[in-house]
Amino acid sequence: MKDVSKDLEALWDDGYGTKTVKDYLDVAKEMIRPDGGPPRWFCPLECGQPRKNSPTLLFLPGMDGVGLGLILHHKALGKVFEVWCLHIPVYDRTPFEGLVKFVEETVRTKHAASPNRPIYLVGDSFGGCLALAVAARNPKIDLVLILANPATSFGRSQLQPLLPILEALPDGLHDTVPYLLSFVMGDPLKMATIGIENRLPPKSKIEQLSGNLTALLPLLSGLADIIPKETLLWKLKLLNSAAAYANSRLHAVKAEVLVLASGKDYMLPSADEAKRLKSSLQNCNVRLFKDHGHTILLEVGISLLTIIKGTSKYRCSRRLDFVSDFVPPSMSEFKYASDEAFGFICVATAAAMFSTLDDGRIVKGLAGVPKEGPVLFVGYHMLMGFELSPLVEGFLREKIVVRGLAHPVLFTDSQETSTSEFSLQDWLKVMGAVPVTASNIFRLLSTKSHVLLYPGGAREALHYKGEEYKLCWPKQQEFVRMAARFGATIVPFGTVGEDDIAELALDYNDLKQIPLVNDFIREMSRNGPRPRDESAGEVASQDIFIPGLLPKVPGRFYYLFGKPIETKGKEELLKDKNYANELYLQVKSDVEHNIDYLLKKREEDPYRSVIDRTLYHAIYHPRQEVPSFDP
Repeated sequence: MKDVSKDLEALWDDGYGTKTVKDYLDVAKEMIRPDGGPPRWFCPLECGQPRKNSPTLLFLPGMDGVGLGLILHHKALGKVFEVWCLHIPVYDRTPFEGLVKFVEETVRTKHAASPNRPIYLVGDSFGGCLALAVAARNPKIDLVLILANPATSFGRSQLQPLLPILEALPDGLHDTVPYLLSFVMGDPLKMATIGIENRLPPKSKIEQLSGNLTALLPLLSGLADIIPKETLLWKLKLLNSAAAYANSRLHAVKAEVLVLASGKDYMLPSADEAKRLKSSLQNCNVRLFKDHGHTILLEVGISLLTIIKGTSKYRCSRRLDFVSDFVPPSMSEFKYASDEAFGFICVATAAAMFSTLDDGRIVKGLAGVPKEGPVLFVGYHMLMGFELSPLVEGFLREKIVVRGLAHPVLFTDSQETSTSEFSLQDWLKVMGAVPVTASNIFRLLSTKSHVLLYPGGAREALHYKGEEYKLCWPKQQEFVRMAARFGATIVPFGTVGEDDIAELALDYNDLKQIPLVNDFIREMSRNGPRPRDESAGEVASQDIFIPGLLPKVPGRFYYLFGKPIETKGKEELLKDKNYANELYLQVKSDVEHNIDYLLKKREEDPYRSVIDRTLYHAIYHPRQEVPSFDP
């Protein structure tokens, strides 16, 4: 089976940050010239050619109508979508129902051409109403709606009282309205920050920000050309009818919906609206971006493709396939994750990685890890899975994507609310996590992936007091036989360092003595998914809970990847359970040996303490890798 994600390599260039709001304003000037034409679709040149079997994405613009609202995201989206943007000319006066029918006709045409592929409608503000209206009228078409601060809340917005004022406003004063609106619609600082490298020294960042702001602010007055007075009046009336139309048909929307809501939207009450839509729509997820303004798609932050991937919304067929639908992390995602999402734990623990060559020699780095798959990494799950972020980051630096097999609870919406932000849980999906199931392991190995497996699962990650570095593995050896089926290389590995960052104060046995807490844990576990059958023992029946931890001054994480074990040519593993069990016990023994080795050798590390590492960074470059012990 071919791995369809191979046409995009790890750390591919998604172009995020290369386009700015200045580019939007410059291109918009060219597009708003009156041509007497009706609404039409265009495909941005930056989108390029998507990979094979990519779904269609239709962008429905906000009040501006230009259709350039995704300009920051064109290159990234164009790799995995067939992108079409709706352009509504400045002097076009097509009523809302006319626009609905126009979009609907395109949706039905695309659906007829590819009935098994979803169609994405990305609606920005006004476009959100348009997307909902089309979805309500076409419940049998597989639609995925991405709504950025949808204008369904227009009746409660700051814009509605503006209508009579604008009608009475002298023409000479109108030029100031779009300029003022630009500050209400979005945060100029966040717009000007686009493209500034986060890793730059503070002085350089301030200089670039100042230059960007100086160039951007005078251009904002150009919004008066994009939205002249008569057009602004028309758009406000159009918004009013659009919101009424969409709200009256929410009950008919069967589509999958993702609402992106801004916490600092001074134009619409978007955070409250997200809460209402989540309760009103049948299949709705929400991500709140508390520091963003109304024009969230034109502000610096996380790219739209990252959000779609992290919320498990990207798919090329009727059902999400975690293997074939996977899009490898891009360079901008890697940088953001390293600096923001995983930044603190990666910096605080300064992972030191070692691997074992074929001749048994231990070396610094990952030279001993096979670059070609299929590879199955089998190891020890630290307390709360603290080791995951530095491990994934370390492999990505080598351009190796590790597909981690994670507890299915990470892929449910049971804990999501209307105030859920884009979290570490979402980032794990962006980086390649998949639910741990036999079928997913089968398909990952069949596509020659690098797969990360923790036989101890949640039981090991949520171990009890006194169980530090103790393997809690089940008796079955299924992963050995699965690896042999595809001739995969098994790499046993050990990790240590959890005792250097936190002390386990309250474990499961302590928490279940507290009546209300015990009831809460039981209820959560009863309703949540389990990765294995109950008959598999305590590893499968482990309840999910958050232990009580006492933080310590951070020490350091250490990883040792053992000597690779080849299963290619060992077909007898598939038939002889005793032989398979011997190999299983060997892998387990190797993991324990790796842990013992690291526990002993870390005592020789002169930079085990965060204080020593901080001093090292102060003397050398802050990004320079800190030395460790000699293996």
